[in-house]
Amino acid sequence: MSFWEVTKQLADGFSVTLMIFGITLAASLPLGLVMTFGSMSKIPPIKWLVKVFVWIIRGTPLMLQIILIFYGPGLLGIQIKLPRMTAVIIAFIINYSCYFSEIFRGGIESIPKGQYEAGQVLGMTKTQIFFRVVLFQVIKRIVPPMGNEIITLVKDTSLARVIAVTELVKAAERIVTLKGLIWPLFYIGAFYLLFSVLLTFLLNLAEKKMNYYSV
Repeated sequence: MSFWEVTKQLADGFSVTLMIFGITLAASLPLGLVMTFGSMSKIPPIKWLVKVFVWIIRGTPLMLQIILIFYGPGLLGIQIKLPRMTAVIIAFIINYSCYFSEIFRGGIESIPKGQYEAGQVLGMTKTQIFFRVVLFQVIKRIVPPMGNEIITLVKDTSLARVIAVTELVKAAERIVTLKGLIWPLFYIGAFYLLFSVLLTFLLNLAEKKMNYYSV
C-alpha cells in the first residue's frame, strides 16, 4: 500500500474525527451554559438534579457513556436502534456539556459581586447585567481552561472506535491489521498534532484579542 493510499484512507477517517469534534463543540457550548444556569438555580430540585447529573457524567469514563448510549436501549428492551455516529455524538455532547458547564460556573462565580450591584444601580435588569457586563468578563477568564478541554476533545474523538465508528485511529488500525504496516500509527500523530497546533494558535489569538478587556 502506497503512502498516498494510506494518506487517503486516513484523511477519510480524519474527516469523521473533524465532524465529531465540530458538532460536539457547537452543541456542547450552549448546552453547557444552560446547565450552568441550572446548577446555579435558586430552585433546589433543579439545582441538585443538574449537579448530580454533572457529577455522574464527570465521574464516569466517556468510553462507558458511549457504550451505554449505543447498547443501553437494546439491553433494556427498548426498540430503538441508534446509528453508531448518532450515539457517539450524543455521548460526546452530554459529556463535554457537563465539563463546559463547570468552567462556565467557575467563570461566573469569579466575577466580583460589585459588578452586579453597579449594574443594578444603573437601572439594568439581571439579564442585561449578565449579557452586557458579566458575560464578556467570563469569556475572557475561561478561555485558557476552555482551550484545554477543546484540545482534549480532539484526542477524545478516538474513543468513537469503541463502537466501530471509523475515525482516524480506527482507520489506522484497519490498515495495520490488513496490510501489516506499523508506520500509519505514527503517521496519525501528525494529523492530531497539526490540528492541535492550529487550535492552539486560534485560542492564543482569541486570548490576545481579549487582552484589551482588563478585569
